[in-house]
Amino acid sequence: MSWRLSAITPGPVRMLLYGVSVNPHERLRLTLVEADLTRLETLLAESVIVGDDYLDSVTTHLIYAGGKRLRPLLALASATGGSRPATQEDLLGGVTVELMHLASLYHDDVMDEAEVRRNVDSVNARYGNLIAIVAGDYLMARSAAIAADLGTDVAGLLARTLASLTRGQVSEVRTAFSVERTEADYYEAIEGKTASLMSSSCRVGALTAHLPMVQAEALTEFGRCFGMIYQLRDDILDVIAVDNQLGKPAGQDLAEGIYNLPTLHALRDASVGAELRDILGEALDDEDRERARKLVVATDGIEKTIDAAKHFNALAHEALTEVASAQLRDGFSSLIESLLEDLPSY
Repeated sequence: MSWRLSAITPGPVRMLLYGVSVNPHERLRLTLVEADLTRLETLLAESVIVGDDYLDSVTTHLIYAGGKRLRPLLALASATGGSRPATQEDLLGGVTVELMHLASLYHDDVMDEAEVRRNVDSVNARYGNLIAIVAGDYLMARSAAIAADLGTDVAGLLARTLASLTRGQVSEVRTAFSVERTEADYYEAIEGKTASLMSSSCRVGALTAHLPMVQAEALTEFGRCFGMIYQLRDDILDVIAVDNQLGKPAGQDLAEGIYNLPTLHALRDASVGAELRDILGEALDDEDRERARKLVVATDGIEKTIDAAKHFNALAHEALTEVASAQLRDGFSSLIESLLEDLPSY
């Protein structure tokens, strides 16, 4: 089998926002970063190909399937501010965070028994759980090796990020199907599973670009807030989106026992909380899933979750005031605002 690296270069990177395909480059307005991501795509595949046809097919499976590449985008934008082409160090910083993200997807799909990822067979569905786990471990090892080559600061950061990802995953599993799950449990899970790697992506860019520490800290906080809003938005859409608007049934988190913030607020609602508790606590069929979803929508849980997202948005904008590049401030400001667009207004 021959691997044609040019064949994997994607078209414009897009992310799904309330069922609408949005090009984040249109929000960032940093044209050099788009070119940098094209260069990164080749480097990403090269970083895991070892010349063994079978292993290469497994480790590049999701790379070739495409994806948002949102974490490398954050890393490269943070490093360059869109004012210069990325250096090799900058590109490798983007590769190391994307490989860690991909490794987590391999492991997540085994845990979730997922069959599809990025519109292709999941790795576990095609190759089996054991191969998916081992391949995920391999991607994590390659991420660590690249981080080590970038220096002790980056290596330490990626090690701490892996610990955060693990804690977030454990927190989510520990509270699955628990109607006693607290907001503190929820935030612990999403800060670990989602926000930590986005935060680290921005910090990796600051480290590879050797930015002053005040700017590195500001970009780190921006990335954390971006990740929190990203997950809060996803959890809102899980409740209010129509079926398959997000590539999954509406209320899927309810069915799988992952009670997100709108649901936690609904469980404490005086009018519907008791009825919702009676439904939840176990896996749901389609009928009960829809009943539970409608009960959540009937409360102020969505409104309170949007308020939480606005809180992190304010923190993100405050952090951006410490960023020296006006281009990057404006681009990141526009990008994070896009996460709040089209959500219900109250």
